Amino acid sequence: MFFFHFAFFLKLFKKQTSKKNLQDLYDYIFKQIELSIREIGYGDASINKKMKEYVNLMYAIIGSVELWEELDSSSKSKFFSEFIDTDKESSFFVSYFDKYALYLRKNSFNYFTKEVISHKF
Repeated sequence: MFFFHFAFFLKLFKKQTSKKNLQDLYDYIFKQIELSIREIGYGDASINKKMKEYVNLMYAIIGSVELWEELDSSSKSKFFSEFIDTDKESSFFVSYFDKYALYLRKNSFNYFTKEVISHKF
């Protein structure tokens, strides 16, 4: 679910934010994912394999999210059905992410990342 949110985030802020800031955020997030996998206790080979899977999954999601406005409702539902195995009807996710995209448009990049980019924890 996180990757869906992050893909929408990247899509909506790529035009109004510098590539460096988006790349820094992307790198930071994947570094945190890698650290979390290490904390679980996976070995280096397993970590590399998991990270490759996560990066490939992220790019697959980003590719579909890039075309979001051009897709009809059934295509959007099919998109979620491909990635999520759940009992909920995929139309729920379509509605949710349409609302999420609207929420992102109403706020600035700095609203979401001011503490992350400047590392003020």
